[in-house]
Amino acid sequence: MDFKGSDAVPGPRAEDQLPHTAQAAAKIVIVGGFGVGKTTMVGAVSEIRPLTTEETMTQAGIGVDDNYGSDTKTATTVAMDFGRIRITDQVVLYLFGTPGQERFWFLWNGLFEGALGAVVLVDTRRLEVSYDVMGQLEERGVPFVVAVNSFPDGPRYPIEDLRQALDLAPEIPIVECDVRRRASSRDVLLTLMRFLHAMALSGSLV
Repeated sequence: MDFKGSDAVPGPRAEDQLPHTAQAAAKIVIVGGFGVGKTTMVGAVSEIRPLTTEETMTQAGIGVDDNYGSDTKTATTVAMDFGRIRITDQVVLYLFGTPGQERFWFLWNGLFEGALGAVVLVDTRRLEVSYDVMGQLEERGVPFVVAVNSFPDGPRYPIEDLRQALDLAPEIPIVECDVRRRASSRDVLLTLMRFLHAMALSGSLV
């Protein structure tokens, strides 16, 4: 069969191909409640065109999904978001954004499998939705850092007050970020990688 004709399936775009210098890869999950900015973060930081599974929100979600603070949100992730970023020429991170609604949490089992670490995105307008998310990570033994997404109308608290409210151990990093900005999202991932590296050096990363 001749695959050189005009009907041949095109290959990946040049910018989507894995760099030839890449020697190691790590799977990172980005988790958080509904509407905290997971899809936005993956899209902002990914160096390839991100894969999203957003669907239009319908009347069926009323009374089921808590969209507090997200009144203008018209679509939601129903499976995952996927992106990729190089931390160095040799190290590549594969990013998996999880769906936020609790009714889709059954998908988390597969998304968490093989994950080296996680970013927990937090919205200060509704800190309580983060508790179960962090509990899921702790149950699975996935190390994580907490990133406080800065919403314009969200209250601002000192980092140590947030640490106490979220009942975070002293060693878990907590940083502020704006997931719309590539540099800010990249810095969150670098914080996670430094945390994982410190854990590996101390022998606490299994």
